Amino acid sequence: MTILTVVRDVSTVVGVAVPPSIFSDLSSNRTMQEMLSLANEMAQRISYNTRDWTRLRVVATHVGDGVMTAFNLPVNYKRMLLTSNLWRTNQNQTPMRFIPDTDDWLNRRARNSVDGVGEWTILGGQIHIYPVLPAGHTVYYSYIDKNCVGLQSGGFGDRFLNDADEFVLDERILKLGMIWQWKASHGSSYSEDMGTYADALMIAMGTDQPAPIIYGRGIVNGRPSYEGAGPWLS
Repeated sequence: MTILTVVRDVSTVVGVAVPPSIFSDLSSNRTMQEMLSLANEMAQRISYNTRDWTRLRVVATHVGDGVMTAFNLPVNYKRMLLTSNLWRTNQNQTPMRFIPDTDDWLNRRARNSVDGVGEWTILGGQIHIYPVLPAGHTVYYSYIDKNCVGLQSGGFGDRFLNDADEFVLDERILKLGMIWQWKASHGSSYSEDMGTYADALMIAMGTDQPAPIIYGRGIVNGRPSYEGAGPWLS
């Protein structure tokens, strides 16, 4: 579903003229300016603020050369996953220790103090690693891709630029989110619409990754039973 289709559906519900295009006369169409701004805001809000969507999860790798201690973050980097760790191939049993406080990081470097599993932090758009990653060894971590829009021109971006661009997640959630936020912004009753959006979002979040695998089915006292469920059981 293209962003134009989404905006047309939203326009029908909120009571504004259904547009033939969003972008063709954007500079003089205040309503479409608001629609586009809302579409971008809601798409980014859903993508980055609600959960670590599997569709947007990416794994980054950096290869050591025995010299570098800082590696540029990927160009499509938005943020770390909520459970992200840094793993290095020369110390793969335990993740590296994250040092969140910059002053603590500097103090530890000044004292040449380092955890046995290695340490890392983020500064100036770079991943900083200590001690130096040996040549040929790799560090890897997961992050959220900032590009939540499939571009009609090819590739991906973080904003809609064309009527034919598409949201990479569920377009219905985008539509429902735009409806309640438009109504809220324009002084209309929106509580029911916000509830519908929240329900759809929760269902999408709950089904975003595979359900546990049920195994060990048997019969006990004439009724089916299950010995356990995975994948969390070892």
